[in-house]
Amino acid sequence: MKARPAYMVVAAAAVTLTMAACSSGNNGGTAPTTAAPPATTAAPTAVTLTVWGPQEDQVDATSWLPKMEAAFEQAHPEYKMTWKNAVVSEGDAGKTVKQDPTAAADVYMFANDQLGTLVQANAIGQLPPDAVAQVKKQNSDVMITSVTGTDGNVYGVPYTANTWFMYYNASKFSKDDVKSLDTMLSKGKVAFSVDNAWYLPSLYVGNGATLFGPQGTDEAAGFDFSGQKATDVTTYLTGLVKNKNFVNDASGAGLAGLQNGTIDAYFSGTWDAAAVKTALGANEGATQPPAFALNGSPVQMKSFAGSKAVAFNPNAKDPKAAALFAAFLGSTAAQQAHYDMRGIVPSDKSLSNSATIAADPVAVAQMNTVANASTLQPTVPKMGNFWDPTAAFGKALLSGDVTAANAADKTAAWNTALNS
Repeated sequence: MKARPAYMVVAAAAVTLTMAACSSGNNGGTAPTTAAPPATTAAPTAVTLTVWGPQEDQVDATSWLPKMEAAFEQAHPEYKMTWKNAVVSEGDAGKTVKQDPTAAADVYMFANDQLGTLVQANAIGQLPPDAVAQVKKQNSDVMITSVTGTDGNVYGVPYTANTWFMYYNASKFSKDDVKSLDTMLSKGKVAFSVDNAWYLPSLYVGNGATLFGPQGTDEAAGFDFSGQKATDVTTYLTGLVKNKNFVNDASGAGLAGLQNGTIDAYFSGTWDAAAVKTALGANEGATQPPAFALNGSPVQMKSFAGSKAVAFNPNAKDPKAAALFAAFLGSTAAQQAHYDMRGIVPSDKSLSNSATIAADPVAVAQMNTVANASTLQPTVPKMGNFWDPTAAFGKALLSGDVTAANAADKTAAWNTALNS
């Protein structure tokens, strides 16, 4: 069942907004013969919004969330705002909101893997047309799909991605070197998590494997890690795990090796940025995942990606104002402020040209990964069938149980297990 919008028309959420004065009528009869009285300015509408977000965004009045609330008030003088903020992290929002949607926040931040549950609970509002246009203008297809329900409607305004990319020692590899995994392996030590189901699929998806169809949302399509395209990747991996310069990144081996100089590159996300900076200093490098050579041609690795987004509650007393503020928190200016104040890497593509972000290799690496080298991490229920068989397949590659000789049979068995 499609969720119905709790509004008729909602204006775009922007940092500045010019309000047009409304005209007066005459109850439908003929035009009055006397001059109309001078126009009067309507009193602001009193609106109270409860907003949930992480602690780090609301430490005090100088934090990001209070600053954005003040900016919203300036942009929307038609409202007299009262704010009620509470701490609920993006990871906890889904289970907290669905407990009682009618008593939950009017606006909240959430991780996109909670979307299906929130829609089912009627706890998340379908974005109005202007906000949908904003989301589509700002974001890559992967980010847009991450907040799109199975009904085709858009329910959240992304503000950052959740994905992984590659860190490397820039004194060891050049910017051209890091475009090719095989070139890197010829020059230095590279750590990658073959037995981690969040990382291993990147090579297969790069070569055409799919999870729930090309968009990652068709549960009936299941997993397609079959045929020659998948067998070729398995064969490549049987060679990779034997390469003297390959290290399986387990139990933090990649970061530890980068810190002690025994590893020259490994794959992780923004959560390790501070540690990498400390370890490498001026030699810190970060970039999107590289390509690997398959049958003489480069194949781009594609990491899983999801998003964190802002939503509004359709049960809010003023859903129009709630929708406006949700879009405002995901606006270009708000995302830039979020980065400036907390280092939250934006999802807005236009900000890759921002001076501060363009000078940050980690931010550029994440944004380029989402734009060029990622696939949506599916959120459909059957995705739960993926993790254990994939991790087991990775362990079999590392142990040598999967070989070039049996790659076709072992890959087919893995694909069968995924779709069981």
